[in-house]
Amino acid sequence: MNRAPLGSRYRRLLGSAVAANLGDGLVLVAVMWLASSLTRDPLLITLLGLASRLPWLVLSLPAGVLVDRVDRRLLVGTMDLVRCAAVAALGVLVWTQQDALPTPAELAGGAPTPASAPLLLAGLGVVTLVLGCAEVVRDNAAQTLMPSLVERDQLERANSRLWGAETTMNSFVGPPLGGVLVAVALAVPFLTHAGLLAVSAVLVLGIGGAARRGARAAPDAQDRRPRPARAGWRAELAEGFGWLWRHRLLRTLALLLGVMNMLSSAAFVVVVLFVQEILGILDGWAFGLVTTGAAAGAVAGSLVGDRIVARLSAGRALAAAVLVMGLGLLVVATTSSPVVFWLAEVVTGLAVVVWNVVTVSMRQRLIPDALLGRVNSVYRFFGWGMMSAGALLGGGLVALGEPLLGREAALRAPVLLAALGYLVLLPVAWRHLHPERVAAAESAAAGAR
Repeated sequence: MNRAPLGSRYRRLLGSAVAANLGDGLVLVAVMWLASSLTRDPLLITLLGLASRLPWLVLSLPAGVLVDRVDRRLLVGTMDLVRCAAVAALGVLVWTQQDALPTPAELAGGAPTPASAPLLLAGLGVVTLVLGCAEVVRDNAAQTLMPSLVERDQLERANSRLWGAETTMNSFVGPPLGGVLVAVALAVPFLTHAGLLAVSAVLVLGIGGAARRGARAAPDAQDRRPRPARAGWRAELAEGFGWLWRHRLLRTLALLLGVMNMLSSAAFVVVVLFVQEILGILDGWAFGLVTTGAAAGAVAGSLVGDRIVARLSAGRALAAAVLVMGLGLLVVATTSSPVVFWLAEVVTGLAVVVWNVVTVSMRQRLIPDALLGRVNSVYRFFGWGMMSAGALLGGGLVALGEPLLGREAALRAPVLLAALGYLVLLPVAWRHLHPERVAAAESAAAGAR
């Protein structure tokens, strides 16, 4: 493994990710807390979750074409500025209405819905949708940018550090800090996030060199030549889709990820109600704290993930991650203890990072640079687009199950279903991610270069 320094351009991308994801973590708590202060209806909360996930289904494919056509660095920075404006507008709206809002505990105890609830729910839904759309483009561009910043044999280390930093900020530092800021004033996390997104945009727009054109760190003559006249968006999408579908390994990973993300989205779309009503946590800071388990595991995964892969092989590490995630969800579905919930999330978070580091690095090595944005977008269309279906599934199970099973059993049902689904996927992953298949794909990609 190449242990040379990753360079200043990589550090700018890393700093941008730290700032943006810290803000995301703050707002993660604030959005759920605001929603639970406005309604206890699981379907309404599900619709808010759907607003953040639907863009992955609708925009993933065109975003890939866009990423391969324009300056990836500029695209990331622009999307951060769009998110900054949207979050700032929501923060101002919440600031004008926050004094009239009940706490989630008061609303659960029978307090009347505030008169401003329809306005705030509408504003929250619109901003969540805008953030989701910008995130689709931003994440695709940022991930596609990585191979132009570091060498190929540095990708695991660079991605591992990036995932560790993002997850630490997004899920470990941000949520408890967001819970504290919510207690100060509900608008503060939103306004703080707007400032952090501005910082993120400045950092990523300062990346220079080959990254500006989406080229690799050491492009060849073909990479520097202007692309011939384009055949149009539809043809370019078809080219990216066809490449992924013909690649047996990446096609398998995309389909597996789609099912897993659908199950996870179903499990946690109404997690705020699960934590408040089953775990008994009704304070913002405690809610933020109990949701840091996955982040703690992710940090551990970012530190030891490469060792796990080296010991098990990439394919077996992915299959092991599926098993661990399924068992973690099974524990969550059956516990009423915040401590057990947190510990289960620690183990699950570690497995998630192992999966992400392996699969992201694999895609960056296997996919040609000229197709990287489009193939990545098709991969994410399958992998992330299914989250919207999962959100509807989870919310629908709770809403339909409550009259038959009672409130608590209905809130547990999507998590239990997700756990069983992961365990059913395990033999599929074990069979299709055999180390020999992974090695053959890596060898074929290296030979094509």
